[in-house]
Amino acid sequence: MLEIMMSLSREIRCCSRDEAICMDVTFHQFTILDAVAKKGELELAELHKILSVEKSTTTRLVNPLIQKGLLTRERAAHDSRAARLALTEEGRETHRKVLLCLAGFFENIARHLPGEKRKEVLESVRIFIGAMRKAAGDCQCCE
Repeated sequence: MLEIMMSLSREIRCCSRDEAICMDVTFHQFTILDAVAKKGELELAELHKILSVEKSTTTRLVNPLIQKGLLTRERAAHDSRAARLALTEEGRETHRKVLLCLAGFFENIARHLPGEKRKEVLESVRIFIGAMRKAAGDCQCCE
């Protein structure tokens, strides 16, 4: 199991580094753009939950997207302390282009899976992710 986890960690490093994957956007930044795109507008507090990171990390990831003109941040109407995020026109276009780029990457991965086992492999990965999530919640080794 350790060997599988180490190999998996190495191979998915493109999704965890602060390097651009496409259109000068990191995978984490794309996750933000995608979450905002799906909701239309998103409160910053909701984003902490989606990313499963601390508030300061969320701010660190959001600020470059605002500086690039891909997101806007405004005070929420219901609470002046809360921030609301929305995509700009350039943000919508960047989201679309990165989504296409990732779709190509994922299609390429799928091409390397044996056709007759593709569905089974993907379902097994989903089950494995669920087991990891549950085990991480039960983990007492880091306390």
